[in-house]
Amino acid sequence: MSIEQSVVNIIRSILPDRLFKYIPRIYYNLNKTRYKFFQRPLLQKETFKAKKRRDKEGFFELYCKGKGVDIGYGGDLLSPNCFGWDIEDGDAHYLEKISNEEFNFLYSSHLLEHLDDVNVTIKNWWRVIKKNGYMILYLPERDLYEKKKTLPSRFSLDHKHFFKLENDEKPNTIGIMQLLERNLKNYKVIYSKICKEGFTITDPYKHSDGEYSIEIIVQKL
Repeated sequence: MSIEQSVVNIIRSILPDRLFKYIPRIYYNLNKTRYKFFQRPLLQKETFKAKKRRDKEGFFELYCKGKGVDIGYGGDLLSPNCFGWDIEDGDAHYLEKISNEEFNFLYSSHLLEHLDDVNVTIKNWWRVIKKNGYMILYLPERDLYEKKKTLPSRFSLDHKHFFKLENDEKPNTIGIMQLLERNLKNYKVIYSKICKEGFTITDPYKHSDGEYSIEIIVQKL
């Protein structure tokens, strides 16, 4: 059992349901204030786990040239030429402090599932990418991570959506390809794939190991 899941179980056993749902909001508000005054610690999270595979694939040389932004980086920055952007910098739905077509690439790892309106989010993330630049999404794949079809998540207090690569599945699963079709114009999917390097844990009640994510790269034409 992961540390996060252990904390979730303890809090759930102490607090009534009507209060339990506010825990993520309190946590994020604390971080929003804390990291305005203190530097985020460096962490090894989902992006770090994918680095060795990406090095082998030439990922960084192909898609991470120029000036990038890592949205919701959480101390686990994609590459040195990325600006790390997180809750202390503003609302990830809007990126209000970021100008149109400011970055050559935008990357986000395991954030979209925490945001209320994924349609608004994708449009604004697309807005800040230069022409011929890339949007790189790395998201928990429902059947590898959640191992169930409907909310709530067993492993996160704050997951609002599940993700599959292709098609929406009501009530809670968003198909990434359909999400792009609904919200973007003049784009090209460079590749999309399921990443499961080091994945071994299939028990639905145990947190997965290794990679358990969808990776998709979209070019702005």
